[in-house]
Amino acid sequence: MKVINLSEQNSVLNQYLREIRDVEIQKDSLRFRRNIERIGEVMAVEVSKSLAYTPTDVQTPLGIAKVNTIAEPLVLATILRAGLPLHQGFLNIFDRAENAFLSAYRRVNDEGELEIVAEYMAAPSIEGKTLIVVDPMLATGMSMEVGYLALLRHGTPAHTHLCCTIATPQAIDYMRRELNDRQNVTLWCAAVDPVLNDKKYIVPGLGDAGDLCYGTKIHLSNRK
Repeated sequence: MKVINLSEQNSVLNQYLREIRDVEIQKDSLRFRRNIERIGEVMAVEVSKSLAYTPTDVQTPLGIAKVNTIAEPLVLATILRAGLPLHQGFLNIFDRAENAFLSAYRRVNDEGELEIVAEYMAAPSIEGKTLIVVDPMLATGMSMEVGYLALLRHGTPAHTHLCCTIATPQAIDYMRRELNDRQNVTLWCAAVDPVLNDKKYIVPGLGDAGDLCYGTKIHLSNRK
C-alpha cells in the first residue's frame, strides 16, 4: 500500500486544515463543513493526477481541440455521517463518478474490545473500476478497512484510493498490515498527527468531525 501525505508539500490545503482545527472557527458549523468540502476538492485534484487519461476530440466554435480526459470509471464512496462534506468536495471535482454510501459505528464487544460494525450500504458494481473511499478521520484505521472490505462484495476494483483529512501513524501502520497483500491501494492523507488517545481520538486532531459538521448525537452504549 502506497501512502501519500499531502502536508509534506505547501499548498492552500494547509489553510483549510488550520481553520478546521481552530476551536473558534469550529463554532460555525457551516464554515467547518465548507472547509472539509474544500479539502476534498483539493485532494481530488491531487488524486486526479495519478489517474489514466485518453485524448479526446472536442468541437469548438473554431475547430477541433484535443483534450486529455479521465479514462477510468470512478466510484466515490463515503462512510456516513462525517464523510459527507468530504465526499461532496470530491464529487464537485469528479462530477461524473458513481457513488456509494456506507454506515458504520464503533461499539465495545463482549470482550471489552472496540470493533466497527457496518450496517447499511448502497453501492454500484465496482468491478474493474477505480474506487475512491473518503473518511475524514483515520484514527485507528478500522472504519476505513471495514468500509473498504464491505465494498469488495460489489466487485474487485482496478485501483483503490483511500482518502482522509487527518490520520495517525498507528492507523497507517494498521492499514499497511491489513492490506499488505494489496498492491493496488493508495492511502492519501491531508495531514498525519502523532497521537491517538485512550478514547481513540486523534491528538491534536480537531475533535469529532461528525459532531462539528452536524451537531452532537446520542450515544447508545448498549447498542448491539
